[in-house]
Amino acid sequence: MKNRQGNNFYVFTGGPGSGKTSLLESLRKQGFQIVEEVGRQIIQEQVLRNGEALPWSNKEKFRDEMLSRSLLTYTQVVETQKPVFFDRGIPGLIGYSRLEGIEISEKLKEAVEKFRYNPKVFITPPWEGIYKNDKERKQTYAVAVETYEAVSAAYKEAEYEIIEIPKSSVEERAQFVLRTITEL
Repeated sequence: MKNRQGNNFYVFTGGPGSGKTSLLESLRKQGFQIVEEVGRQIIQEQVLRNGEALPWSNKEKFRDEMLSRSLLTYTQVVETQKPVFFDRGIPGLIGYSRLEGIEISEKLKEAVEKFRYNPKVFITPPWEGIYKNDKERKQTYAVAVETYEAVSAAYKEAEYEIIEIPKSSVEERAQFVLRTITEL
């Protein structure tokens, strides 16, 4: 039995470009606390300083930096009693590692066990109609689908239940999430 630490921590995961950030921004506007995706922050910082912890330069360093930042953001909100919504979580790094052929470190395995979220994880399915590339998102839509499958498998393996968010307007998606967490 997993501990209940982080039971009010709700993870949003899925492949890139599937509407997670827009949905989380909608929830932020409604007054909920959001923990932003660390990967995008790392990419922006590394590009600014010509660093190598980038998914197109050094995938392992990028993954390890995402783990460090994810642990930090988790501990910063651990005392919060109200719902906290995370744009991605630690178990997704297992899926990323497998997708990229990176060895899964003991530190990552231990973090997945120790730093738990609510047992129900929200996943946004691939949605070609809204998928766009930008300066940080360079993956193809096919890679977005593979990422969705890899992170979904990683969360299931870590004993989380996946709740797929329907493809609908941002407002309808936010309502779905809020209804779901009140039913938990």
